[in-house]
Amino acid sequence: MSDADLIKLYSGRILALAADMPHAGTLDGAMATARSRSPLCGSTVTVSLDAEDGRITRYAQDVKACALGQASAAISGAVMIGRTRDEVQAARDGLHAMLTAGGPVPDAPFEGYEVLEPARDYRNRHASILLALDSTLAALDQLSDARHTAS
Repeated sequence: MSDADLIKLYSGRILALAADMPHAGTLDGAMATARSRSPLCGSTVTVSLDAEDGRITRYAQDVKACALGQASAAISGAVMIGRTRDEVQAARDGLHAMLTAGGPVPDAPFEGYEVLEPARDYRNRHASILLALDSTLAALDQLSDARHTAS
């Protein structure tokens, strides 16, 4: 990777997002907690959340990732309260398509992922970028599994 490529990839906007993580930390007494790890780089994101009527009501994330993974978590974390599983899945699918297939930026409220378009060319960073959404989906799936088990 050339210096120019690094500068483009790690723009000031990405670094600013990484430095300002919304909902950082953990939730005491969370209804669900899930951790995802990128096997390539070792980045991890642990998400704790509560949900009511299918919507996220409380959300926290513990992010141990590169600047791109942190920026991704900042983008999703800023809009996660009030989201449904379907909305998070659509954002994850859209972000994956944007990174791997030249797809468009995910729809609102996840349009902030536009800043990560330069990461398309760096496949080794894709898993880290997807971690926050993957962890959120895994936590939401825990809630769904718990409801099915209780029935």
